[in-house]
Amino acid sequence: MGLAVAQLLASLGAGVVVNGRDGDAAAAAAHTIPGALAHPGSPADAAVADALIDTCVGAFGRIDILVNCAGTAEPAGSSILTVTSEQFRNLIDAHLGTAFETCRAAAPHMVRQGGGAIVNTSSFASLGDYGGTGYPAGKGAVNGLTLAIAAELREHGVRANVVCPGAKTRLSTGSDYEAHIAELNRRGLLDDVSMQGALDAAPPEYVAPTYAYLVSDLAKDVTGQIFIAAGGFIGRFERQTPSIVAYRDHHDDPPWTIDEIAAKVRP
Repeated sequence: MGLAVAQLLASLGAGVVVNGRDGDAAAAAAHTIPGALAHPGSPADAAVADALIDTCVGAFGRIDILVNCAGTAEPAGSSILTVTSEQFRNLIDAHLGTAFETCRAAAPHMVRQGGGAIVNTSSFASLGDYGGTGYPAGKGAVNGLTLAIAAELREHGVRANVVCPGAKTRLSTGSDYEAHIAELNRRGLLDDVSMQGALDAAPPEYVAPTYAYLVSDLAKDVTGQIFIAAGGFIGRFERQTPSIVAYRDHHDDPPWTIDEIAAKVRP
């Protein structure tokens, strides 16, 4: 997905720096984009993130766009019953760490130049429907981080949004993936429609335009939102707002008892 986004942005006139943990893969990706540069290494490492942003500023004089499209799959069969602490930390690092470090490194440049656009990648998995631990936790944290960045940088003209994409990639292809999705359906975590969508995803080229829109001037007033791009479907998550379950004024009434809370919360 990251490559499809980079190729589309380049075709629209952007100068592109391609990052990847595997240096050969990053170089191969950049080779498909005229004028693109490759910068290898994991941007979850602060030094790599700083160098990545500096490479962009050095080559093009500024950084107007930051797209984080990073992720790694859960270990096979991973759940809270089996995942190790090290595996969990690695998953959080891959999803949340990369987004944080690159945003941290890019934001001051964008503020100084008076604007910029950030798009971070999350997932439907943040809802917990796909099981796992570090993947949904990391993606959920990306949502919260991005909303906070959007609120903090709005006054500086810097926008930040999230895309939850659905596309056929290395992470969503193969017999192991298909067996995983079928098992989630069997356990009731995925309904039949969601299962079919996961197994018959469109190619990444269907996702890339949503990223391109969000970093363009057409979206100059769009910030702090979480979008869905999956094949021909484009959606948007409504912002979470609390609904009142019960209320009493603490100046006049004692705390709720657990029985009172149970009576209010009970379906």
